[in-house]
Amino acid sequence: MIRKTLLCSSITIILQTLTLSASHAAVSDEDFNQLQSIVKDQSAQISSLQEKLELTADMIDQGGRKSSSATSIGGYGELHYNNLKNQKAGGEDKKQIDMHRAVLFVSHEFNDNIRFWSELEVEHSQAGDGKSGGEVSMEQAYVEFDIHDQLSVRSGMLLIPAGIINETHEPPTFYGVERNPIESKIVPSTWREGGVAVSGRFGTAWGFDAALHSGLSTSIADKYGIRKGRKVARQAPANDLAVTTRLKWTGIPGLELAATAQYQPDVTQGTDASAGSALLTEAHVVWSHGPFAVRGLYATWALEGNGPKSIGANEQTGWYIEPSYKVNSQWGVFTRYNNWDNQAGNSSDSEYAQLDAGVNYWPHPKIVVKADYQRQSTPNGKDNYDGINLGVGYQF
Repeated sequence: MIRKTLLCSSITIILQTLTLSASHAAVSDEDFNQLQSIVKDQSAQISSLQEKLELTADMIDQGGRKSSSATSIGGYGELHYNNLKNQKAGGEDKKQIDMHRAVLFVSHEFNDNIRFWSELEVEHSQAGDGKSGGEVSMEQAYVEFDIHDQLSVRSGMLLIPAGIINETHEPPTFYGVERNPIESKIVPSTWREGGVAVSGRFGTAWGFDAALHSGLSTSIADKYGIRKGRKVARQAPANDLAVTTRLKWTGIPGLELAATAQYQPDVTQGTDASAGSALLTEAHVVWSHGPFAVRGLYATWALEGNGPKSIGANEQTGWYIEPSYKVNSQWGVFTRYNNWDNQAGNSSDSEYAQLDAGVNYWPHPKIVVKADYQRQSTPNGKDNYDGINLGVGYQF
């Protein structure tokens, strides 16, 4: 449309110029000098329009991009207020305001087939100088190559293709102030490792991922905890790498079905002879129909060896179900039931349950205000937090 408009403008100016030139015989020398000045101005306009026309044609040929490379910036973050009563006798309440995270996103397209992605995160507002809890870290940083339209390879610090929110976790995209505990305690989001991955599609509904990457490094001192085993590619031990595969189906509009499997030969990276391999299996469903939506996820770890078995950490399991209803484009309500156990292999009481219910308000699609109530059921002697959470989040 722009090209057509510029071309018509050029033709109009040319015709006006020819008309003025043809009328020279009927005017005086003074008038002719004025006409000659006008013609000169119009010639300059024609040259300018020709340059714009060529630039527009180049942009059209490149799919609307100004050049073959482009750098983009973005980010997301969230501020939380927690007012939680600890039901454990003598336990400390949790009443705090926390800038939980602020993330800066930078990407660059080298050409149509090669690009770079990165996220730099600051957690809990401040780190260093003896400040506990805060952290500055890379959340992802990798180069991606398109092999063809339905196959790509990436290498660097990668988000592991497991669960629902590990790869898509910007605050406006999920319900609840805090991320659900299953995709924290069992699928340890945000979970990133260094390695290489292949992603692709086949048919009209199937997608797959396969990754070879750094693995967990847990120990008896951490009760073989999955979350504490993450090394986030920070001089991570690489005695035993992990392999992750995922298969996803989106053959019905509004429906996503996916399953992930990860295997690591030694979950302690050779530091504990009483422990062995680790296998994660995870499956989830995301379904939406009009204003209604449901998310559900199940994940379980199987850790081999007498060490994990001795404390029940040989089985670590969790699941949740989350129905929600979008009242309109700005308001949504949800409830979620969560159940997890990082020592499910023993006979003692080690199971946690949490019920969440709340509301999201989006004054803009990229900004969200959240409020929810949580109620926990925990093993005897463990912290048990009931109360309200408030939050505001953004992405751009």
